[in-house]
Amino acid sequence: MKPTTATHAMTLALNAAWDYQLLTFPNPAVGAACISENGSIVSVGAHKIAGGPHAEVYALRDAYTLLSGDVSIADSDDSHYIHDYLRTHHNGLFHTVSMAVTLEPCSHSGKTPSCALLIRDLGIKSLFISCKDPNPAAAGGAEIVSVSGAECVFGIMETEGKKLLEPFLKWQTNPFVFFKWAQRLDGTIDNGTISSAASRTHMHALRDKCDLIVIGGNTVRQDKPTLDARLVNGNAPDVLIYSRDEDFDRTIPLFNIPNRQVFIASDFEQIHNYRLVMIEGGAGMLEASSNLCDWYLGYIAPKIGGGTQTLGTVTEDFEVLHAKITDNIILWMKKQQELL
Repeated sequence: MKPTTATHAMTLALNAAWDYQLLTFPNPAVGAACISENGSIVSVGAHKIAGGPHAEVYALRDAYTLLSGDVSIADSDDSHYIHDYLRTHHNGLFHTVSMAVTLEPCSHSGKTPSCALLIRDLGIKSLFISCKDPNPAAAGGAEIVSVSGAECVFGIMETEGKKLLEPFLKWQTNPFVFFKWAQRLDGTIDNGTISSAASRTHMHALRDKCDLIVIGGNTVRQDKPTLDARLVNGNAPDVLIYSRDEDFDRTIPLFNIPNRQVFIASDFEQIHNYRLVMIEGGAGMLEASSNLCDWYLGYIAPKIGGGTQTLGTVTEDFEVLHAKITDNIILWMKKQQELL
């Protein structure tokens, strides 16, 4: 197989994984792609939610459906059922199929069965892997796969694979903190709804996975936000209001969601009690939290006019980790200085 084919497949796997970045918490975001003998892409899959099928399983499910014409598992999200069905019905279908995976297939069985054992049993021809699994309990999948005679190659787009893994590695021992904002093309961030419905739904899905949201006191007083995940029927995370003044209207919904803790403090110490933290706000919060944020997430709407406030005079250069263009531009970034 040409090296460019493996790179193309890995690019698709990485892009698929980025669609679910942080949404798989506490698991890492992972993507996979199946490649036919002639080098064409058969399927692409991504891990979508902790406890659900892994990326490899979705890619294998869709590849089986396409190549066999059997639609029995085409819509299944049951990991155990998909594993068992593929083992029973594959009939050697995968012996000419290769795979690209952003992370080494898991060797252990937890909430879902081992992907490495499934790939071995299906007889995949070659396995291209971006990064080794950093989790000792799940590592070693490539060795299991190689028992079947499959070629296992590490390091395909490894730099990009490691960027994808950064949140997962960070929240193992410390909180992973990201700053989120939405803006128009002219840079304004105030006055009404800015992001598209799809972008707002994505943001609510992220809130559903976060342990804590941090927001400034002035934003709470002016906007009276709820800071829940209602667009995805999700959980409402705890809230830290960054403020020196504790004078707030306690009747607004933010303070009255069951099982939510709301903290008010003039520092960010509470963050250290959590693992996945979203900071929302404007210029003041961007500057105040500058030393805390690992990544930045921007939703850029194709609009001009309607607002007056921007993110202010903070000077910062960013590296774009991933960009997706839909009806908005979604940018994942981190500070350039972190590359030094």
